[in-house]
Parts: sequence; structure tokens; C-alpha cells
Amino acid sequence: MKIDSAKDLIVYKKAYQLAMRIFRLSKTFPVEERFALTGQIRRSSRSVCLNLREAWAKRRYEAHFISKLTDCDGENSETDSSIDFAMDCGYIEKLEHAELVAECREIGKMLGSMIGNPTGFLITHQGRGF
Repeated sequence: MKIDSAKDLIVYKKAYQLAMRIFRLSKTFPVEERFALTGQIRRSSRSVCLNLREAWAKRRYEAHFISKLTDCDGENSETDSSIDFAMDCGYIEKLEHAELVAECREIGKMLGSMIGNPTGFLITHQGRGF
């Protein structure tokens, strides 16, 4: 399958699905968490996708690409920590926590693979007269 956009990446699709799951789930968090945990977990989970789009736009420059992917990984880790807080505060059950953490872990592994092996994603200048 040809990848024309970051949206075509499996990691993007998984991160997007996780962000939407977190959005729906966080609607049940207490109102006093609106500007704290609710806002933070929504921002960090969405930032994974947003930074992936930025990384994709910077594929001509390996260092920039890796830097944005590293930002994605950091946001994913932040989301994972927020999921821990949500469980420990009693907003989600253990089973849901385990599922969400597993999704974060899978996304993290995929991002780590891209960071460690970026070459296949980069735009090369070969044959273009650069």
C-alpha cells in the first residue's frame, strides 16, 4: 500500500482511535477535572496525531523528522501517565486502564521503530537533481 499521507500510517490510525476513545471516555470525568486531567489527557492524546502530521511534512530532513517523532513519543507517554491518574482517581476501571495502556504501549513501540529506522519514511533527493 502506498503511503500518501501521515493519515495512511497504521500508527496514525491507532493514535487517532485512541484519542477519540479518550475523548469519549473523558466526557464522564467530573466537571472539576475539566481544566486539569480532562483537558490534559485530551491534548496529549491528540498531540500524537498532530505531531505525526508535522513529522510527515518534515520528511526531507531526517533530524527534523526524528525530532517530531520524539515529540509524538513524549505526548504518548504523557497520555499513558494521565491514564494512570484517571484510574487512580477512580474515573476508569482497571480493565479499561489496561486496554488503554496497552494501546499506548503499542503506539510507543511503533513510534520507537520509526525513530530507530527513519530511512524508509524519508523523502530522498536521489534522481531529482538536488
